[in-house]
Amino acid sequence: MAIYLIRHGETDANAARIVQRPTVPLSARGRVQAAALARRLAAVGIVGVASSDLNRAAETAAALATATGAVVEWDAGLQERNYGDVRGIAYADLPEDIFGPAYAPPGGETWERFHARVDAAWERVTARAAGTPGHLAVVTHGLVCQRILAAHLDPPPGCVVGETAWGNTCVTTIDGPTWRRVGTLACMTHLATVVAGARA
Repeated sequence: MAIYLIRHGETDANAARIVQRPTVPLSARGRVQAAALARRLAAVGIVGVASSDLNRAAETAAALATATGAVVEWDAGLQERNYGDVRGIAYADLPEDIFGPAYAPPGGETWERFHARVDAAWERVTARAAGTPGHLAVVTHGLVCQRILAAHLDPPPGCVVGETAWGNTCVTTIDGPTWRRVGTLACMTHLATVVAGARA
């Protein structure tokens, strides 16, 4: 069995390089991406979906659930890092690098708190996967994928963890029963003939 770790589809805020608010929905392009993802995974044997409950992830998960017949379970622990008061601001207008190791957003989460939350969510995911008679899809966000790869997976040969590009609707497969071995990393082949030039 495998876990399919998936980043949500694109939003207008992604395209405009704006720190996202929780309520931001998929853009028209993001909905096309989610549909392509759903077609790719419709017949691989996904029987369950765990998803962040933020709108952009929830819409992506809904497309996947429709294609597979799997039931979605929402897990707030899979949400993107809470950037608090800087949400809604363009990256170009920020006074410092919000991805820097010491950055603590006003009104948001420190890296330590974010990492602890994701680690706990991943523990729930792997426990569910171990008891699932088929593959489990996990729909989440770029920084969550990055944390899972860095802290819980064995990167494939040649992978530089901090340089992995988590494109919208990218798929990473993780094999059981140890849930550490990466099969496919951040794969976006389902977008090749659907959305030209998909952004990373």
